[in-house]
Amino acid sequence: MWYSLGRFILRYRLALLVVLAGITAFMAFKASKVQLSYEFTRAIPTDNIKYQEYQQFRNKFGDDGSTLVLGLESGNFYTTKVFNAYGKLHKELKTVKGVEEIISIPEALNLVKDTSEKLVPKRIFNYPYTDQALLDSDKAVFENLPFYDTRMYNRQTHAYLMGVRLNKELANSKYRTILVNDIIAKVKIFEQTAGGQIHVSGLPFIRTVVADRIAAEMRWFLIGSLVLSAVTLIIFFRSVSATIMSLLVVGMGVVWSLATMVMCGYKITLLTALIPPLVVVIGIPNCIYFLNKYHSAYKETGNKEKALVTMVGRMGIVTLFCNIAAAIGFAVFAFTKSDLLKEFGVVSGINIMALFIISLIFIPSVLSYLSVPKKRHIKYLDNAFLQRQLFTIERWAFKHGKWVYGISFIITAIAVIGILRIKSEGFIVDDLPKNDKIYTDLKWFEGNFDGVMPLEIVVDTKKKNGLTKSLSPIEKIDEFSRYVAERPETAKPLSFVEGLKFAKQGYYDGDSTNYVTPTEFDIPLMAKYLKGSGSKDTAAKNNGFSKLLNTFMDSSKQMARISVNMKDIGSAKLPALLNDFQQEANKVFDTAHYKVTFTGSTVTFLEGSAFIINGLKESIFWAFLLIALCMLYLFRSFRILLCSLIPNVIPLLVTAGVMGWTEIALKPSTVLVFSVALGIAIDVTIRFLVNYKQELPLHHNHVKQTLVQTIHHTGVSIIYTSLVLIAGFVIFCFSSFGGTKTLGWLTSLTLVTGTFTNLVLLPVLINSLSKKQPDKEKPALERL
Repeated sequence: MWYSLGRFILRYRLALLVVLAGITAFMAFKASKVQLSYEFTRAIPTDNIKYQEYQQFRNKFGDDGSTLVLGLESGNFYTTKVFNAYGKLHKELKTVKGVEEIISIPEALNLVKDTSEKLVPKRIFNYPYTDQALLDSDKAVFENLPFYDTRMYNRQTHAYLMGVRLNKELANSKYRTILVNDIIAKVKIFEQTAGGQIHVSGLPFIRTVVADRIAAEMRWFLIGSLVLSAVTLIIFFRSVSATIMSLLVVGMGVVWSLATMVMCGYKITLLTALIPPLVVVIGIPNCIYFLNKYHSAYKETGNKEKALVTMVGRMGIVTLFCNIAAAIGFAVFAFTKSDLLKEFGVVSGINIMALFIISLIFIPSVLSYLSVPKKRHIKYLDNAFLQRQLFTIERWAFKHGKWVYGISFIITAIAVIGILRIKSEGFIVDDLPKNDKIYTDLKWFEGNFDGVMPLEIVVDTKKKNGLTKSLSPIEKIDEFSRYVAERPETAKPLSFVEGLKFAKQGYYDGDSTNYVTPTEFDIPLMAKYLKGSGSKDTAAKNNGFSKLLNTFMDSSKQMARISVNMKDIGSAKLPALLNDFQQEANKVFDTAHYKVTFTGSTVTFLEGSAFIINGLKESIFWAFLLIALCMLYLFRSFRILLCSLIPNVIPLLVTAGVMGWTEIALKPSTVLVFSVALGIAIDVTIRFLVNYKQELPLHHNHVKQTLVQTIHHTGVSIIYTSLVLIAGFVIFCFSSFGGTKTLGWLTSLTLVTGTFTNLVLLPVLINSLSKKQPDKEKPALERL
């Protein structure tokens, strides 16, 4: 069948190339429309309780992860030069398209009684200032308001905070980068004018900058891996045409993968961005093995057409099953409940199989138009250095089998111990180096304001107007808020209760000692003051006290929102913290009358990270099982299945063990290593065993002779392939992200280990298990 297919491809080569070019042109048009996605909540399935609670919160109170924060540390903040510049920055930022609201000290409000005895918001500062004494006087008024203390300034460290709320639609679109860049441009003008340094953080900023960096790095790394692969191919094959042909194959694969995303209605996510480099990983070995078989067949026959037919006939089925195994390794993600993993599985699975079709049509067709290989092109087949290494492998396989088993056992045991040390933990600023400005700025906010990551607590009284019928819910919310504020991981919470305390202080003429929850005596006296704003100040109207209440209570006054800023404590510590909060909430709030829910962008972000890790773990298990079934179908022998699995399990164990010993945590970027590694390692195994199966009849079913021939026939191409792949992955080690860097060197480590286990351990296993069969009349493959 495969030989007939080879003759068919050569006969209709021109038509097939035209069809392939037409499809690729169409795919290129579709690929040009691919877009980036900035959403992370899609990592959680829609039936997940955390996802549902977060959506319910957003429906009631709006989006919580859209605030970008700016921080300034200055002992000269309350000088006319710096303060006026800070106020000007506030006004300049208001002009940026996509900025909806800003809170800052120059625009801070106080609640005062007007002539009609109503509480109205009034601006404290009237900048720009020319009189330092007037600024000092207004500063005294501002610092007498506990509502702003530690929320907008830190008295001890002279740190000041400005919050910039972004438009939700624009913040989740391709305009997001422009929006953030426009804000940063205004910030830089302030820094030049006032001479201070602004620290920038918040989920919108972190997500935008990190996503843009990863996308840019992936582009450069894709180019870099292609260049390194090209250089390595030229060194090996000494042929520019063969190198260009190989790059065209993976180039078409990359275009097809991007087009698949568009046609499926997907956008580029942090996971699907890895697919183009993976296409190179799978495509380059296809090219190397096809070329290697073509060169070896031409060397034997001296006939180009026969060599091409032999190449398709011998390598077609091998490459098909290798790509099926690799496709299974990724396609199993499509069966998870996470949309992010589903998209990754669908696109990668489809395009790995598409890559096989591209390789099968393009390589023999193009080779048929090129001139016959010259001596320098096939010289690598007789590489003296590699031949010496293969003879060493042969000697170890047949003379030192016990040593191979012993060393493999010791390495595996050490790896298993390391696996027991692995921790699973993710952070919102995961993988950033400790000296990166995003990381240092976030830590600055954590040091001065106890963090900026949003945590939302919803208190449900289970009845309409349950928040206002008595003082009990107000007192309970205040008690619980004080508990949260005392934790080192969280900042002082903000709720409508804080607004009531602020109003009470205003009612008692600004006396800070009255910044406490209202009593039953206070509520009737204050009720008429809390009906609305009578101020003629437009800014005051837009930021009125009633708006504060509406933001932190639902329209039925049944649910209250407690907003908390917290530190980036990671996915391992967050559940413990929330559990402590839940236990305290159960003590403060009677569960028969209250329901307390913990949600927010921080919870869903880290929950999504944990879900991806668990999904990848499960997917790897199912991938391994399905690949094992494919191997069993291909070779029809449990013994040979055992021989094939062991050399692939050990590299994965070694990689996991190294992660444990080097304290590399399991996270989405590092767990993905195992999927990549499994697809590549099993690829080498299939090629070795299929070649072994094909060589058996030629050596009268003699195991030793067949193994020797297989080692020398496949060893060269396996080593070349591994070197090319390692070169492609090594470039990731130059990433500024720890996860990408780890992906590079861990995958390279797995490739090296897999090469040794398949070239050294696999022959020893085959030789050992075949010798155990007493019936020597049976063919060797059956004896396995």
